[in-house]
Amino acid sequence: MTGTGVKTKLNIKTQTVYTVGAIIAAVLLPQVVHVLGAKSGVGSAPGEIFLPMHLPVILAGLLAGPFAGAVSGAVSPVISFALTGMPKTAMLPFMVTELAAYGLFAGLLKNVKMPCVLKVLLTQIAGRAVRAAAILTAVKGFGYGGLKLPVIWNSITAGLIGIALQLLIIPLVVYRVQSNER
Repeated sequence: MTGTGVKTKLNIKTQTVYTVGAIIAAVLLPQVVHVLGAKSGVGSAPGEIFLPMHLPVILAGLLAGPFAGAVSGAVSPVISFALTGMPKTAMLPFMVTELAAYGLFAGLLKNVKMPCVLKVLLTQIAGRAVRAAAILTAVKGFGYGGLKLPVIWNSITAGLIGIALQLLIIPLVVYRVQSNER
């Protein structure tokens, strides 16, 4: 947005930088969280608690739009899996679907006039709904036994701290980046 209140479209180079940056962050942040979990003896639990992949993907959507958000959300878990073996094979398609949805919905809300915290909250609800639908489809529709339905609720309750951190951190980062662009 310019100083006159007119919205400007980001050029392809800027969108690409945001997308690549989000992918890199979405691959590296979980590794930091998992290392801290291993060092403290709690294993991979901090990843489920802090949701480190979600943060850069939602930011990419809010800052660069739906294409950048969806691409960073879809690609980052695949690259992470290829490099680190995480997320686990059974969860990979659901992480791709969920993170792509987060990036897409955040991007669709990029230019909507509402408080950023509300954009993040709506994005979180939409992303979790898409994840739940994907899991329900896999379990009920295809008889996929690798997951049980309680995983839907468990992922929400386990990630409450990460959800709260997203509601706190993302609006601050978006505000900071957008004020530097003016």
